[in-house]
Amino acid sequence: MKDIARFIAGFERFQEKYFGEERELFDKLTRGQSPKTLIVACADSRVDPALLTGAEPGDVFVVRNVANLVPPYHPGGDFASVPAALEFAVLSLKVEHIIVLGHAKCGGIHALMQGLGSETEFIGKWISIAERARTRVQAELPSKSPALQDRACEQAGILVSLENLLTYPWIAERVQAGTIHLHGWYFDLAAGDLLHYDPASNAFDAVTPA
Repeated sequence: MKDIARFIAGFERFQEKYFGEERELFDKLTRGQSPKTLIVACADSRVDPALLTGAEPGDVFVVRNVANLVPPYHPGGDFASVPAALEFAVLSLKVEHIIVLGHAKCGGIHALMQGLGSETEFIGKWISIAERARTRVQAELPSKSPALQDRACEQAGILVSLENLLTYPWIAERVQAGTIHLHGWYFDLAAGDLLHYDPASNAFDAVTPA
């Protein structure tokens, strides 16, 4: 029960700040949301997109799932949670940026690399979205350590999701028109660094302050 008590105390601090000191923000948010950025992030408890970016309530629309994956476009898919969120963010909220935020030590990617998905009911099928990332890493880095291969697959998985985003016609159209911009980010848990994918160099480089 210690965690529950801590969470309730945390809510009380949140309530005091946003419904006391900064009441105007939630007065505005009760009339609707208009975030300009969608973040597709991992469900991992160590990687909170709002915490990492310093976002305030209403700043970002967030979709979290195992290994921050975006499935390819498939019309009429059953219970398509991620596509439904993408559709709402793009067509209704009209976001201008989509960030795929991956991270180091990702359990989903580790399971993919170790072939552990067959032992699960749901996870295996889900992480198979990034199967081509695993295939690429195993082909390009066959003699590297498991830890290095995992890291490479974590980053390659981000690229798979970016590629899959472009299979949605209403995202591809907006990217082509320049009204939506796609970003690949990678949070290094050990170093505390944020890396971004640079298409020009085909590599993840450290983010530098503007």
